[in-house]
Amino acid sequence: MPRKLRVSPIGIPQHVTQRGNNRQACFTSEQDFKAYSGWLKDHAKKFHVEIHAWVFMTNHVHLLCTPLHPNSISQMMQALGRQYVRYFNHTYKRTGTLWEGKFKSCLVQSEDYLIQLYRYIELNPVRANMVTDPAEYPWSSYQINALGKASQL
Repeated sequence: MPRKLRVSPIGIPQHVTQRGNNRQACFTSEQDFKAYSGWLKDHAKKFHVEIHAWVFMTNHVHLLCTPLHPNSISQMMQALGRQYVRYFNHTYKRTGTLWEGKFKSCLVQSEDYLIQLYRYIELNPVRANMVTDPAEYPWSSYQINALGKASQL
């Protein structure tokens, strides 16, 4: 039985999450984070997806993004996932799946939820007791959105 098509209306923000298989680590070094970040930037541009907020945790990713073309988030996530898994498997001399199935996404249909989602995403490292101040965590959009730091994402 084929999977149902994802609802992804153009111009409507979405909360996208992707977890490591069995909650295993997907990022184990700074180079991993840099590689994923760079490819996310490239694929977001290629597939016309605006990235508003993001956090890369050791075993999962959260994105707040808006598609500008039909299926652009799915295309971006598929290309990004494939490229990163090839890199990760090659780098760590492993085989097999890295991600826990397809990415999850939900539509953001109200401004209140949008603001809550920014907070949820950017405070994730604080809730996980990785840092006490979200500005200390380099792999999130907090410094960009809260402090005005420049970013190509």
